[in-house]
Amino acid sequence: MPIVAQSTDTTDWVSRYADEVIAESERRAPGAKHDGAAAPVVVVASGLSPSGPIHLGNLREVMTPHLVADEIRRRGYQVRHLISWDDYDRYRKVPAGVPGIDESWAEHIGKPLTSVPAPAGSAYPNWAEHFKAAMTEALAELGVEYDGISQTEQYTSGAYREQVLHAMRHRADIDAILDQYRTKKAPGKKQSQKPVDEAELEAAEGSGAASEDDGSGGTSGYFPYKPYCGQCEKDLTTVVSYDDETTELVYTCTACGFGETVRLNEFDRGKLVWKVDWPMRWAYEGVIFEPSGVDHSSPGSSFVVGGQIVREIFDGVQPIGPMYAFVGISGMAKMSSSKGGVPTPADALKIMEAPLLRWLYARRKPNQSFKIAFDQEIQRLYDEWDKLEAKVADGSALPADAAAHSRAVRTAAGELPRTPRPLPYRTLASVADITAGAEDQTLRILRDLDPSDPITSLDEARPRLDRAENWITTQVPADARTIVRSEPDTELLSSLDDEGRESLRLLLEGLDSHWSLDGLTHLVYGVPKVQAGFSADATAKELPPEIKVAQRSFFALLYRLLVTRETGPRLPTLLLAVGADRVRKLLAA
Repeated sequence: MPIVAQSTDTTDWVSRYADEVIAESERRAPGAKHDGAAAPVVVVASGLSPSGPIHLGNLREVMTPHLVADEIRRRGYQVRHLISWDDYDRYRKVPAGVPGIDESWAEHIGKPLTSVPAPAGSAYPNWAEHFKAAMTEALAELGVEYDGISQTEQYTSGAYREQVLHAMRHRADIDAILDQYRTKKAPGKKQSQKPVDEAELEAAEGSGAASEDDGSGGTSGYFPYKPYCGQCEKDLTTVVSYDDETTELVYTCTACGFGETVRLNEFDRGKLVWKVDWPMRWAYEGVIFEPSGVDHSSPGSSFVVGGQIVREIFDGVQPIGPMYAFVGISGMAKMSSSKGGVPTPADALKIMEAPLLRWLYARRKPNQSFKIAFDQEIQRLYDEWDKLEAKVADGSALPADAAAHSRAVRTAAGELPRTPRPLPYRTLASVADITAGAEDQTLRILRDLDPSDPITSLDEARPRLDRAENWITTQVPADARTIVRSEPDTELLSSLDDEGRESLRLLLEGLDSHWSLDGLTHLVYGVPKVQAGFSADATAKELPPEIKVAQRSFFALLYRLLVTRETGPRLPTLLLAVGADRVRKLLAA
């Protein structure tokens, strides 16, 4: 594959970051070649904590480096996308809304996530594996190629032992760096800001270190390492002393009272505190690109402090690290994995195809927030996506839009699975709503959408059809579902004036000759035009404003006669779904 040193599309954020990452890789290894087995590997990274459901906000932590890594692969470079599973982090609290758990799980707070039992009924051995599983499946469906690293395995195998010993030898230097960012509190004054990193503060206080709010030294000095207790497995431990020469470490546990003396050069049941752990990994893995959320990018936060620690303590280089904004859900606030009920990538992939979900992350710069629709807005998103597909096909798409589309539908490894016959999502949703998933009725309606080129099998409309059916059944409230009348509304029909009766007559007369999606669209919009003395083909510019009012009134009448409400699925789709014979039965005045 030919190597392209630089992108030609300056409006595409992915290409621009790929340019920067390649330049940084070459700066770190000047003179190295990138054209074979001997070429240095470009390393990008993500970190995910399986402390609970891994939500769609967390997915941006993966998709941002994935898209950049994939662009670099397309240019012929070797790339390694690391996903660090932070499964050796402490279990912080019992999350709300997670099935299969109750308050008894609180007894495990402080243990590594891999030592906490999985929710009741789970097929997985522990808490971390349970929540990793759904994300792993979603990433596979999204075409994300990565190397997963379990931090439990890294720490307990001794892979980081030299890095831990190095950090302990330089604990005073680390403490001095952290002290530059700790919030001072003058006597008699309230704290001016909350601690910049709650996890770091807890770790520091638990090890007898200086807290971030007062900057004072602990009783035993600062230690950047937290042992997990040998008896209760919790990290509610205090390092009492440490000897650099022998690596002898003494700790006690405030949870169970246990204490012991260990040699850190052979002890692997503990981890570096977060603000030291993250920069250590940058140096250990040679990470060139890793994004961080806005909560990690403020002054004094993990990414900022980590940049100084990686340079001064681990002799490494901080990655290029764009800040990424939060991802929201229509009608929901900022997501937090510590709270239950937040949608996950697996949830999204039940109602939308993988290319559409990829596109939502690819089309926005990392620092731009956006929302993922689980409500009616998903229909508009699909309409927008289908319009983009058409523009890409005819060559009229803008370069940045075409690039985002390309990144959505394929990776360097090939095309993602797609729907052979991508019918409009809103149409499929309406059909699924009306038929309640009955396949014979669904096929009849979809076949009638375009009689000149009828669909012959529902497989032609899958997986989009399945996604639309899932959206209807899981996201649309029962009271908003469409229920077609079984008998005519004789009272309403008998109350119609001559104009109302005439509108129904014109519609029924035109059913057979307009029995397709386009034909029925022309018919239902045309009836009020004809009644007003205009041609059914008259355009909006040729019609007075009153015609729109008449159309709305006509549509409301049809909805009331067909589904008892004044709104519903698009009328052409509804008419096809109900069927010509039943429409005649319900509308015959």
